[in-house]
Amino acid sequence: MRTLNVALGDRSYPIRIGRGLLDDPALIRPFLKTPRVAIVTNDVVGPLYLDRLRATLQRADIAVHAVELPDGESHKDWQTLNLVFDALLVERCERSTTLIALGGGVVGDMSGFAAATYQRGMPFIQVPTTLLSQVDSSVGGKTAINHPLGKNMIGAFYQPRLVLADIGTLDTLPDRELRAGLAEVIKYGLIRDFDLFEWLEANIERLLERDPEALAFAVERSCANKAEVVAADETEQGERALLNLGHTFGHAIETGMGYGNWLHGEAVAAGTMMAAELSRGLGWIDAADVARIEALHLRAGLPVFGPRLPVERYLDLMASDKKVEAGRLRLILLRAIGKAVIHGEAAPDLIAAAIEARCR
Repeated sequence: MRTLNVALGDRSYPIRIGRGLLDDPALIRPFLKTPRVAIVTNDVVGPLYLDRLRATLQRADIAVHAVELPDGESHKDWQTLNLVFDALLVERCERSTTLIALGGGVVGDMSGFAAATYQRGMPFIQVPTTLLSQVDSSVGGKTAINHPLGKNMIGAFYQPRLVLADIGTLDTLPDRELRAGLAEVIKYGLIRDFDLFEWLEANIERLLERDPEALAFAVERSCANKAEVVAADETEQGERALLNLGHTFGHAIETGMGYGNWLHGEAVAAGTMMAAELSRGLGWIDAADVARIEALHLRAGLPVFGPRLPVERYLDLMASDKKVEAGRLRLILLRAIGKAVIHGEAAPDLIAAAIEARCR
């Protein structure tokens, strides 16, 4: 097991990474206020891991309640969130009950938002089971649900007490979900960790083959990058926005195509290529850099072109992005591979040209 720390003063918490962690109650028990938990999962992950986690907790005399949500981004909404509140209320869960998110990014985001708001806040633990959630969404305390007009527009910053990333759960992850998670790993290399980018160029096939050592390294290195950024800028007033490379374009794809038709990582990959094209248009990186970024995404099995939506539709959806400030769209772009910047001065025609170049 490897342990990292998210340094947030008295709200600091560990990230545990390893195999077989779901079977050790001693990893969870110290983070509970009382010996009572509510596990939120979905109807895909639940049949695989809910009974296993429940048995682990019950061996430590911890009372367990559980709720299974429908799977998928299309269910990341108020109606599904209310299923969590319904279960907590029916079981008369108190604000000292710990909520455990067992699943991917959708489960983690909704569970965190429920924990932030149920009785004005209850303890929260992340047990991510997808690559994307292990390397990104489970760390940092961003919680949210979607709105028909924009992704993740309703939520809260609410940190977990523990992130428990059992690499073994990736054994059952569908190939498409594994590839989608790689988009977020590549992101860290592009924005701030050139050595990771080069490692990915040498090892991407090992990740696709689910080599345990390679997966553990990718999760640990990604979490280390995110933990550093979150510790420096918890509520995204500055540096943390860099973690959104490709996300403004990608969220437009997800919303425009209907939630769930494109996986988040797939949309981020296509959005990253749009950001790379715009960075090239600004003269910051060259065509060889764009080709290098594209080649790695292709080897990872990720899309490098977005859907053929009207450019005006992209721009309209992007105008609702959370990084819009004083009416000005701020984008995360690349000064170089391994160095991202926040930029709010790109001309609309350059943005449109970058989108157009990466639609098919």
